[in-house]
Amino acid sequence: MAELISIIVATHNRKDALNAVLRSLAGQSDRDFEVVIADDGSTAQTAALIDAWRGKVRFRLEHIWQEDKGFRLAEIRNRAILAARGTYCIFLDGDCIVRPGFIASHRRLAEPGWFVSGNRVLLSRALTARVLSEHLALETWSFAAWVNERRHGGINRLAALLNLPLGLLRRLRSREWRGARACNLAVWRSDLDCVDGFDADYSGWGREDSDIFIRLLRAGVRRKEGTFATGVLHLWHGEADRSQLADNERKLSGLVAGDRICAQRGLSSLQAAGATVRAAG
Repeated sequence: MAELISIIVATHNRKDALNAVLRSLAGQSDRDFEVVIADDGSTAQTAALIDAWRGKVRFRLEHIWQEDKGFRLAEIRNRAILAARGTYCIFLDGDCIVRPGFIASHRRLAEPGWFVSGNRVLLSRALTARVLSEHLALETWSFAAWVNERRHGGINRLAALLNLPLGLLRRLRSREWRGARACNLAVWRSDLDCVDGFDADYSGWGREDSDIFIRLLRAGVRRKEGTFATGVLHLWHGEADRSQLADNERKLSGLVAGDRICAQRGLSSLQAAGATVRAAG
């Protein structure tokens, strides 16, 4: 079982969504965790928000920032990993709100030699706008309230909100990387070290998540489904710039064709370069 858990939250200039995520983390039933914000070049408004939250929460709240040079999610996640103190890391996107039992559910599913890939409920643009403008604590809503939102098109599915004891069914896709998402992902820190973290060779949106799943599986780490246990509430956002997707697809194809386990530019590259992990604030 995991001890201290590090929640690594990726963000970029969306402080209203990040505020909702931090609120939901403050309401967790499991309190043995820290939060590391992996900030890919946000303005000072995000730093001010995090500073304000430090005075409201009991958990360690660290803000790791890098200069805005375009979409560099893999690199900022690696910087946050280096700043984390936990033996188990849960990765969240900064627009994914979690329900009160989220960390407790991940802790129950944690098992040496396995990573856990969770699922999500997508909120509509209209519901997202209402949640953020009215500061609605949707993480505490009843299932009946979600049924009503589904009926009116506020969310895309109900199944991800259910909690079911799937047992061995969680291992059915133990060697499959497709369909896994790093917006709700739990990995042992030792396994991240084994594959050298995310690959910062990917820049721009796309495929850096698939890359690490493939390398984890090659390293002997198996996939466990977090479905029906760890579903997150994913706020609506516009489509990211995909101008570099074709290049990232080529990089992923090269990885699939070979047998490489370690990132080409991972945790060790940051350490070898003498990079300092910059804590903002």
